[in-house]
Amino acid sequence: MAKRTIVSLPGDGIGRAVLEETIRVLDAAGFEADYIEGDIGWEFWKEEGNPLPQRTIDLLEKHKIGLFGAITSKPKDAAFDELSDSLKEKGLVYSSPIVGLRQHFGLDICMRPCHSYKGNPLNFIRRGKGDDIEEPEVDVVIFRQNTEGLYGGVEWSNPGQQVYDALMTHPKFVSNFGETPKEEVSVSTRIFTKKATSRILKAAFEHAKNFGYKSVTVCEKPNVIRETSGMMYKMAQQMQKADYPDIELWNTNIDAQMMWLTKNPEDYGVIVAGNMFGDIVSDGFAGLIGGLGFACSAQFNPDSGVGVFEPTHGSAPKYADYETSIVNPIAMVESACMMLDFIDEKEKATKIRKAVAEVISEGKVRTYDMMKMRGKADVVENGAASTTEMADAIIAKL
Repeated sequence: MAKRTIVSLPGDGIGRAVLEETIRVLDAAGFEADYIEGDIGWEFWKEEGNPLPQRTIDLLEKHKIGLFGAITSKPKDAAFDELSDSLKEKGLVYSSPIVGLRQHFGLDICMRPCHSYKGNPLNFIRRGKGDDIEEPEVDVVIFRQNTEGLYGGVEWSNPGQQVYDALMTHPKFVSNFGETPKEEVSVSTRIFTKKATSRILKAAFEHAKNFGYKSVTVCEKPNVIRETSGMMYKMAQQMQKADYPDIELWNTNIDAQMMWLTKNPEDYGVIVAGNMFGDIVSDGFAGLIGGLGFACSAQFNPDSGVGVFEPTHGSAPKYADYETSIVNPIAMVESACMMLDFIDEKEKATKIRKAVAEVISEGKVRTYDMMKMRGKADVVENGAASTTEMADAIIAKL
């Protein structure tokens, strides 16, 4: 069988360190692939005015599968300030390259599993009856609609006259904002379509059916955001009744869910939400399993076969300049396992996950976050494992 080609996208900050160690783990597990590096991230914004060059899009068009490290994104004015002087007069506006990838390739299904490992000292604990200490097992998979909602990018400051006139046709805009000068108005839209909403709901129900989860929870805010959240919940009710009667459908508001996730996280199975609320609730559940060092994700388009797999942590630029990389690579390794699942290399994915679980359970090798240290350059001298040493430990178990 010919080797598969994977587009490696280190991105910014710690992205390169965790990606390089993950590729070593993939090699050790027997996954044979050629890796072609794609240009993406902050440096390309500063020097070219484009953090997602067309040449990188072309690579993914051809090879379909990307492993992504991390990205730096900054607010509009800060991004403009760092742009090369020769580009500042061209009217360029920074937009996140990872959002650009999602929208260009229609990577509308984002899957973020949050599963606790036995022996992880960062696992969530609580007091039970009689003040006993309980450590509930967390096994939640969040399905986040990835291309619409608040991340759709349809927004204005000082909107054009046509947009403003359209807004003025809504009685609530007139009553609440009609006296506000147009130049003082900023608007971000939250657009849901039935097609994309149906796809993310179906993906969530199918995952629950295929992997034995008893429930699917729609985590939105339909009592206030009636049109978009309301549409998602109504469609979920119809889909559950017609196609998935054996799977319970639950409905939670995002604010209440963030309280309940620390009260009874073991009760939840599959959660589905729009872009912003899916982002929020997945970070919340990630906190219960050890934080962003353990939070992996997949974003894909099942029709085209294009998938990009990435940890959900950021680029952490303050750690990128350390002589020895100290960051936890497990989220990146787990993201690579999701890639292996996607391309039907499930046996190798299982093998790697087993090795990770053994390292965590054994407890001899722990990165600074697992040792509850502050992320300083001297943590390795004080007993924490480096990024490379954690990868070495996983490889040794393989």
